[in-house]
Amino acid sequence: MYINDVVLHVNEALDEQARHELENQMRTIDGVIAPRFNDRRTHLMIVAYDPDRISTVGLRNEVQRRGYHAQHCGA
Repeated sequence: MYINDVVLHVNEALDEQARHELENQMRTIDGVIAPRFNDRRTHLMIVAYDPDRISTVGLRNEVQRRGYHAQHCGA
């Protein structure tokens, strides 16, 4: 298995509980290994994932499906 990381910018200002809930929801997605919000930049979620199972677009879509606006950062 190859593991990739992506940074997702979540537009909404989420409190600690909402961030924790979103991390837990993301963990249930096939291919997601370790989602975690940055403690200093709370709009940024770093997601370790298996690119053979889910794409960066798929990750962004999963965040959006949960009612948030998001985009991935970088290339």
